[in-house]
Amino acid sequence: MKYWCIGTVALGLLATSEGAQAQSKKKGGSGAGYETGIGLRGGGWSSGLTVKHFLSGKNNVAVEGLLTREYAARGGRLTLLLEKHKAISDFKGLQFYYGAGAHIGSYRGRYYFEDVRFRRNKDKYYYRQYWYDDANYVVGGADLILGLEYKMEDLPFVIGVDYKPFFEVFDGYTGFYNDAAVSLRFAF
Repeated sequence: MKYWCIGTVALGLLATSEGAQAQSKKKGGSGAGYETGIGLRGGGWSSGLTVKHFLSGKNNVAVEGLLTREYAARGGRLTLLLEKHKAISDFKGLQFYYGAGAHIGSYRGRYYFEDVRFRRNKDKYYYRQYWYDDANYVVGGADLILGLEYKMEDLPFVIGVDYKPFFEVFDGYTGFYNDAAVSLRFAF
């Protein structure tokens, strides 16, 4: 019984000191008002988990990791971005950010068609053959990001809107895609 009471008091003191350290970090840490945020991202091409962590120092540089699922291509993607945040002085808690990064992923299968044209006499006839390939393909590419996020003053939530164009190499083919998303993160 005596050890239980001592353990409870020690745990209470530890929790209090960690809470004080967390509050001092928020005041002296990044200009965004939080150190780390974990949440969900809902986008046009991809949706999934987002984790953002500010690096030490007052330069407002963050690393963001996205683990997303692309439903149209039946695959997933891991994206790492390095972002620079700038506070908007007229609106407390609002930040503008920009950055770049890279991604790697895997897609299963793809649809494509072959357009075959031939002439018979003076009339033109067309037919198309549709193919479905059920193999796994590894993809990689480069990403840019541009966005706004708002840290709620009294609540531990961050709402963000971003535009993330990306270039991708897929089984020897290349493509440029535009993606926009809304993110909601729990900040701590």
